[in-house]
Amino acid sequence: MQAVSDDTGRTTAATLASDKSLSVRAMREGDEEPWDRFVFEATAGTFFHRAGWRNIFRDVFGLKPRYLLAERDGKLVGILPLVHQRSLLFGNALLSAPFCVDGGPLAVDVAADAALTAAALSLLNQTRAAYVEFRSRRARHPGWISKTNLYATFAGPISADDNANLLAIPRKQRAVVRKTIESSLISEVDPDVENLFRVYSESVRNLGTPVFPKRYFAELKRVFGSDCDVVVVKDAGAPVSAVLNFYHKETVLPYYGGGTFAARRSGANDFLYWEVIRRASQRGYRRFDFGRSKVGTGAFAFKKNWGFEPDFLEYEYYVRGGGSLPDKNPLNPKYSLLIEAWKRLPLPVANFIGPLLIGGLG
Repeated sequence: MQAVSDDTGRTTAATLASDKSLSVRAMREGDEEPWDRFVFEATAGTFFHRAGWRNIFRDVFGLKPRYLLAERDGKLVGILPLVHQRSLLFGNALLSAPFCVDGGPLAVDVAADAALTAAALSLLNQTRAAYVEFRSRRARHPGWISKTNLYATFAGPISADDNANLLAIPRKQRAVVRKTIESSLISEVDPDVENLFRVYSESVRNLGTPVFPKRYFAELKRVFGSDCDVVVVKDAGAPVSAVLNFYHKETVLPYYGGGTFAARRSGANDFLYWEVIRRASQRGYRRFDFGRSKVGTGAFAFKKNWGFEPDFLEYEYYVRGGGSLPDKNPLNPKYSLLIEAWKRLPLPVANFIGPLLIGGLG
């Protein structure tokens, strides 16, 4: 099996001897519409498979997208949103897809999946990257390294009835939410990302994590339009908690969220996610996906308190030459001193340096 796709989109060899009509090529301008149609029609297609991410990776982070399409007799039968990420600090890798929960190969059959995988491994050799990472929900490539205990997602149904959604929250957490509903906190959908960035940048600095550039959030809103919004919680007129949400098929996915120190006192973070559920329900969405969190973190415990059971992700890695897999996990002890130092940075300094580093973390 061979599959080599260069940037002109040419396929230089048959991908499967038994299926000569199957080929793989690079994504080209103009492929966005059929790509997204395929994602929406596929049961396993996620928001993170959508074509809009491609230019965001390139234009905001300076990464090199190597998006691949599998075709059979000219019909699209598989996609792989692969991105070449190269950093002096964090190494050289091919990821599908950086900064995202999902993004592994999406194919109609085993042959198309195998062709996309072969193309990814060919690119691995061409780029001299250290490894390929597939962010798939379930590992399905024998012989690859699989990490099954690093990340989990939390998701469940939501009702058209607010009271039913409230009663679905476990008793202890429900009492917290009720208290915030009865407080003076208010929520609103923001037309821009200014309040989100102000709150989010402070939140991630306090966690010792580099922040994304403000432009990233603005581009997400611009590219995905009504399928992306920002909900902000205010206390006495001041923004204290905010989250950027994605909408895909029947699901709302709060993705980039945070709160100030003041949010902890008022319960604004609890109120925020209740408001996301309530507003999404009003818009007709029937599934709430809390996104992924690292096992052993406060975010993991927070989401579990809402009554969602963790669904552990099975990300897969193929390491070129049989080497070891880099560990960019912030829970890695070797990063502990750097994280503690980052927490003490003045916010303007952290907001200046963070975007220079984040493109290599993914």
